[in-house]
Amino acid sequence: MRFTMIQLIKMAYRDLGRNRRRSFFSALALGIGLALLLLMAAVMQGEMRSSMDMSIKLQSGHLQVRSINYNPDKNSLAWQDLVENPEQVAAQIATLAPVKAATPRLIASGIVSVSDETAGVTIMGIDPASEASAPYRDSLVGGEYLTADDRGGVLMGKKLADVLGLKVGDTINLMANTSNGDVEEQNFTVRGLYATGSPYYDQTTLLLPLSKAQAITQTENRASHIFVLLTDRDMTEPVVAALQSDQLEVVTWRTMNAMITQIEQMSSGFMVLIYLIVLGITATVIVNTLVMAVFERTREIGILAAIGMRGSRIMAMFFAESTLLAVGGILIGMVLGGIMVAYATYVGFYIGDFGIEGLLIGDRIYAYLTVTDAVSLVITAFVVSLLAALYPALLASRMEPVVALHTGE
Repeated sequence: MRFTMIQLIKMAYRDLGRNRRRSFFSALALGIGLALLLLMAAVMQGEMRSSMDMSIKLQSGHLQVRSINYNPDKNSLAWQDLVENPEQVAAQIATLAPVKAATPRLIASGIVSVSDETAGVTIMGIDPASEASAPYRDSLVGGEYLTADDRGGVLMGKKLADVLGLKVGDTINLMANTSNGDVEEQNFTVRGLYATGSPYYDQTTLLLPLSKAQAITQTENRASHIFVLLTDRDMTEPVVAALQSDQLEVVTWRTMNAMITQIEQMSSGFMVLIYLIVLGITATVIVNTLVMAVFERTREIGILAAIGMRGSRIMAMFFAESTLLAVGGILIGMVLGGIMVAYATYVGFYIGDFGIEGLLIGDRIYAYLTVTDAVSLVITAFVVSLLAALYPALLASRMEPVVALHTGE
C-alpha cells in the first residue's frame, strides 16, 4: 500500500489533533527551550562583543605602539621604557590611511586622598582634543571637559567620586610615581565627572592632560604608548606590517584582549553543554508524546500493517508527526525568543558594579543575536526533534500485525 508524502502529513496532522492539548504542550516545550537558547546565545554574544568594544575604545585601542622595553603590567616610567617624542611618532602613524586616530598616552600608578578617604588609581595622561579621547568627552555627566593646557584639573570617574564623596570643584590630593622611583604629590581640582558604563574602569582611572601627567611623573617628552584606533579592525595586520621598527613594538588588540578571547572560548564550550541539556529535555517530551501515541494507536497501526503498509511507511508517518511538532515548536520559539531577545537588545539587564582587572564589563548586559547563531539553533532543534521520533517510529514499525490487532481485546 503506497502513501504519498501529502497523505502522510495529513495523517500525521489528524493524529496529532486527537490529543490537541498534549500536542500543543509538546510543541510549547520545544518552543520555550528554543527561546531560552536564543536568549542565552544572544546575551553571551552581546556581553563578549560589548566587553571587547569597550576595551578597545577605552583601554587597548586596536594597536599600541610601545618601546620594546616597556612592561604594561608594571606601568614603568623609566625613560628607557617609554616612547620618546611621542607626538611626532603619533603624527607619523596618523598618516596611514587605515588609522582613524593615533595619540600618546602616559600611564602611571597613583593614590587619591581626600580627608580620611584614599583610593588607588591608574593615572592616564591623554590628549583631550584627540578623537581617541571622545569616549570621555561624550560620557561627561558633570562639570567640564579637560583642556590641553589645564595644569590643575583632573577628570574623574563618577563611581570614584561617589566612593570618595566628591563633586565637581572639590580638591583632591594626588600622589604619583615618578620616573626616578620617587613619589610626587600635588593638589588638583575635580574639573568634571565621566561615566563610561564600566563601573570598574570609572572607579580606577583618573585622567589628566598629557603635558601635566608628564610633568608630575617627571617623564618629560615621553609617553607609555601610542594609542591607535583604526577605521576597520580587519586592517590590523597591514598596519602592523607598516609600523615595524627596531626600537618600537606594535601590539594588537587580539594580544591585549587575550583574556576576553579565552573567556569567550570557554563560555562557548559551556554553552554547547547547556544547549544539549535543554534540547535533551525537550526531546524527552517529544519522545514521551509519540510513545504514548504509539500505545494509544496500537490497533490502528496493526490495521495499517495488515492492509499492506510497510514498516518504513509507518516510521515515516511518525517522523511526519515529529516534523509537525518541530515546526510548531520552532515557530513558537522564534516568536517568544524574538520578543525576549528584542527586550534584551534594546533595554538590557542591569548587573550593577561588576568588573575585574583586564576585563571591562558594562553595568548593563545587552543581547546581540547573530544570524549564524539563530540559524544553527533552529536547525539543531529541528534535527533533535526528528531524532526524538526515532525510537517511537521503530517501536511502531516493528509491531506484529496479529499482536497489534488483538491488543485491547
